Amino acid sequence: MRRTGTVFLLLLILFLPISASADTGPKPSVRIAFTGGEGLTFYGTLLSRYDSTGPASAWNGQEEYASYHPGEEGYEVWRKFVDYKDADGFYFLQEWWDCSENQALNWIYYPPSTFKILLYFPDSDTFCISPVYEKYAFDSYYTADLSQWESGTLSAVRSYDYTGEILALAARIVLTIALELLVAFCFGYRGKRVFALLAVVNVVTQVFLNVFLNVVHYRSGPWDFTFCYVFLELIVFLLEAWIYAERLPRMDGTRRIRAVGYAFVANLLSFVAGLALAFWLPTLF
Repeated sequence: MRRTGTVFLLLLILFLPISASADTGPKPSVRIAFTGGEGLTFYGTLLSRYDSTGPASAWNGQEEYASYHPGEEGYEVWRKFVDYKDADGFYFLQEWWDCSENQALNWIYYPPSTFKILLYFPDSDTFCISPVYEKYAFDSYYTADLSQWESGTLSAVRSYDYTGEILALAARIVLTIALELLVAFCFGYRGKRVFALLAVVNVVTQVFLNVFLNVVHYRSGPWDFTFCYVFLELIVFLLEAWIYAERLPRMDGTRRIRAVGYAFVANLLSFVAGLALAFWLPTLF
């Protein structure tokens, strides 16, 4: 247990700078993908219910607070958005994007939580506005159809890849269980009953761990995910060590020591592998 406390202390020290440097990590995002807009030149922004979010804020009319000035590239587009008057009083926060080339609007640094999608089409000098939408996840995805943009209205639907997330979750669980069974073999554990016990325990703990972490990442993002990962891995280790110490067969009078050692090594390897794969294969982890 002394080794466990040392390892947990080292992990805690390792991740403390993350909370101390609160602005260095990933931020929430709103990502809008457009369909039916091929060949169109258009610029986009998100109008906010509130007059500021993060560093972005509505222009107060004073020259020193303007994001663009006469003669600068982009000033004419910025001015069009500034002069737009929303019927519900939503604010333009001086952030806009050229959406023509990649057919997307990605606000990746403190986007508004409640917003409207506003598009400007310079060729016809017209606007297209959406209803009110909400940021529903740490990374909120929407898809908007531009086929009816000339009507002046725009609709979007949530497009979070739930199927992909479920498949990735299943893959993480399978890989983790396979790794821990391989470690069990290296520790000398053999037999169908032993592997059945290890498989059942790992299925239960890994399903709980991965589902919970997936929800945390969906709602709060990668830093909260990492903090919970460290804490929950410690809980899983203690639970598995207790079960294995009681249930795994005795080997040369060292059943408990060997069982706790196996639980420690298996969980440490799966923890390190999980963090590594989260960076190497972010679409899976």
